[in-house]
Amino acid sequence: MSKELMEALDALEKEKNISKESLFDAIENSLMTACKNNFGKADNVKVEVDRKTCEFHLYAEKTVVETADDVMDPSEDISPEDAAKIDKKAKVGDIVRVPLDSKNFGRIATQNAKNVILQKIREEERGAIYNEYFEKEHDIVTGVVQRFIGRNISINLGHADAILTENEQVKGESYRPTDRIKVYILEVRNGNKGPRILVSRTHPDLVKRLFEQEVTEIKDGTVEVKAIAREAGSRTKIAVYSKNPNVDPVGACVGVNGSRVNLIVEELRGEKIDVIGWDENPGNLIQNALSPAKIVAVFADPDEKTAKVVVPDYQLSLAIGKEGQNARLAARLTGYKIDIKSETQAKDAPGFRYEDYLDDEEEYEDEEYSEEYDEEVLEADEEISEEAADEESSDEE
Repeated sequence: MSKELMEALDALEKEKNISKESLFDAIENSLMTACKNNFGKADNVKVEVDRKTCEFHLYAEKTVVETADDVMDPSEDISPEDAAKIDKKAKVGDIVRVPLDSKNFGRIATQNAKNVILQKIREEERGAIYNEYFEKEHDIVTGVVQRFIGRNISINLGHADAILTENEQVKGESYRPTDRIKVYILEVRNGNKGPRILVSRTHPDLVKRLFEQEVTEIKDGTVEVKAIAREAGSRTKIAVYSKNPNVDPVGACVGVNGSRVNLIVEELRGEKIDVIGWDENPGNLIQNALSPAKIVAVFADPDEKTAKVVVPDYQLSLAIGKEGQNARLAARLTGYKIDIKSETQAKDAPGFRYEDYLDDEEEYEDEEYSEEYDEEVLEADEEISEEAADEESSDEE
């Protein structure tokens, strides 16, 4: 029996991640409960379980009285004659341990003992699951789409189910049962029915954690993610910085022929990702953040956290982006309120010192009037109509 019990405890510890010590405590508590139900009270009842052999012993501690007539409470007192049968050296006033036979427990006492053990196992299992996923809070895990609960989705994470609410789902993404997806653990709560795990597919840190998994230089601390701005399902901008001057942070994140960033784009189901270099100079950082648009000049005010940006006329649509997305993400990434103007608008704008960047204009002059636009500009011109660009520029003003 002891061997089978030990094997059962080993299996529970392995499968349910419950410590064997907790199971031993549960057995002791269940035996104490059974004693109380069988004998009426168990204040002087002791339980000992051998952790190595699983053998257990029950005994009641009774006080030796002078004569059998002095036994007032048989559950606590014992006569000298009965005490001598257990310990020949027992004297009046000594405490004698009287063995109890668990085989004599009634059906109700046995059932209650069983319930105590099962309850303890459930509590320990819930605690183990909570601790496992609490350690993964604000990290990503892989889950399997299980079922739909209204507009929410139940995701199986292995040892527990998580809830992907409608607000944390990416618009445009569709999920089917058995689909494997990566999710970001927002919060783990400990409830009466077990841990409640909330996950997200829209959180910006989901992209950050994906880069940490795919990019060795981020994982080992050589490259650091400084800032991230995301519009889930559409576009993300991520600013990275290298602590090693010999390591290109953008190249490390993009990978050879885009191998690394493409894996992340695939996981995010086609979401576009712009990887830019971090710069302590706010002007340079804003210029990088507005990539792929080319910038003529940036006037940044660190105190007011505002910036005025001038771009070539033909780059205005690209700088603003479709429905203002490029400018909006750049503002979130840098923390600056960005006002973008074309060169023509800047010349006519009151208070805008166009002469401050006249020297820089020459390097863009030939490019501005050239018919050989680069591929990025052509793509942008195809996507953004002139009407939309005029509306966006007027909004910025």
